[in-house]
Amino acid sequence: MPSLSLHSSSPPVGPHHGRLNHHRSAAGLAGLAALMVLGCGVGSLLADEKDDGYRGIWFTLGQFSEYGDKYSGGLGTYTAKHLPLAIHVPQVEKTFFVYGGSRQGERYLLAMASYYDHNTGEVPRPTIVHDKQGVDDPHDNPSIALDEQGHLWVFVSGRGQRRPGFIYRGREPYSVDAFEQIHEGEFTYPQPFWVDGQGFLHLHTKYTRGRELYFATSRDGRSWSDAVKIAGMGGHYQISNAQGNRVATVFNMHPNGNVDQRTNLYYLETQDFGQSWQTVDGKTVELPLTDPGGIALVRDYRSEGRLVYNKDLQFDTDGHPVILTVTSAHHQPGPKGEPRTVSVVHWDGQAWRFHDVTTTTHNYDTGSLSIEPEGTWRVFTPSGTGPQRWGTGGEVEIWVSRDRGESWVKERDVTTASEFNHGYVRRPVNAHEDFYAFWTDGNPDELSPSRLYFTNRAGTSVWQLPYEMEGDREQPQRIERTRP
Repeated sequence: MPSLSLHSSSPPVGPHHGRLNHHRSAAGLAGLAALMVLGCGVGSLLADEKDDGYRGIWFTLGQFSEYGDKYSGGLGTYTAKHLPLAIHVPQVEKTFFVYGGSRQGERYLLAMASYYDHNTGEVPRPTIVHDKQGVDDPHDNPSIALDEQGHLWVFVSGRGQRRPGFIYRGREPYSVDAFEQIHEGEFTYPQPFWVDGQGFLHLHTKYTRGRELYFATSRDGRSWSDAVKIAGMGGHYQISNAQGNRVATVFNMHPNGNVDQRTNLYYLETQDFGQSWQTVDGKTVELPLTDPGGIALVRDYRSEGRLVYNKDLQFDTDGHPVILTVTSAHHQPGPKGEPRTVSVVHWDGQAWRFHDVTTTTHNYDTGSLSIEPEGTWRVFTPSGTGPQRWGTGGEVEIWVSRDRGESWVKERDVTTASEFNHGYVRRPVNAHEDFYAFWTDGNPDELSPSRLYFTNRAGTSVWQLPYEMEGDREQPQRIERTRP
């Protein structure tokens, strides 16, 4: 069995495999971008074709400072604002998932869909739902949804007003073998939720006056309402979740449209399919929100000089929202951003409570929060120092609380002595205990292979999805731990 400290036997991902200098000049960065485009070749629409392995997209944003790029590395499960990425379906005992992939030796994005079969312990060859035609940007990654007839839907993100988004529907229930394109339109960061008896409520972003938040609804996924703006205060990033007919969103704001100054924390929810929106204590608001100090404000981090990176949203056993965040002192990587604090923000029915979980090394160290029926709160986060010290991601850890978030202990190191940083640890909807979190790895400092992993609820076993496949179905490789 391969070890997490093992140097990968997977071949390099292309002819331009080489080191990214943290002090790269603008000209050098432009040269890297040109090389990556030349390595792409010309794409073609290949929906429903199968690929021969699970390979995540590698990406560099290209915004370098003293300690490296603002974010880079293996970003197949990027961003926190693409969600859900996985759904466990008990009717067929499968966990369906999507990710941003790429073919071996190529550097452009494929929107991929697949599943893990809990009965057989196998995965099939992944399906190429949408070929992004030479785009190498994981901002175009997909999200997934399941309707009440059992059809899987894949929402492939666009990018601003430059590239459209696409919506695909599985042709057969509980199957990712074949998809039909249903819709093309303007949306980024897709967050689709199926509300039984009503249809889709799709939270997303449009690049209007900054990155502003919108939602649209559809009974059948084919005909959509006009998009309604939720918030416009210079721009926002949101995360969301659903519980029955309740859909909730959490977002920050971008003062003067500057995404590097993202701050403040806001909460809204709807229980009537978007007809009205309320604050956490039930006050109805008028959309769009335009006042940074309005009644949806959870905390004024701007006055504290803190930046806010939202990671996950859950509900406690009483139905109260719990938000997972990372706050930081600076948008660039490296020591000047410290302390970077992983925290939970919990509405206890009367007030918002704030509790620190741990510290982390990068603003984009994205983890997930699970709240279990017996009351355990469990955070999977790449907060452990990884082999690329100041890069995106790190070693995955589990932190748990059994007193509603007031105190936290590290339960386990999930990965150790890894070759590359692990990042963007995501939580499946209705997660099965054997596929409780999944993520990708990659070297944030240089072009590298990017592999996909999942772990069980306890974090005692990690499996790598097959990077190369010879058969139509294979079992993931269990990773041998290098220490307890």
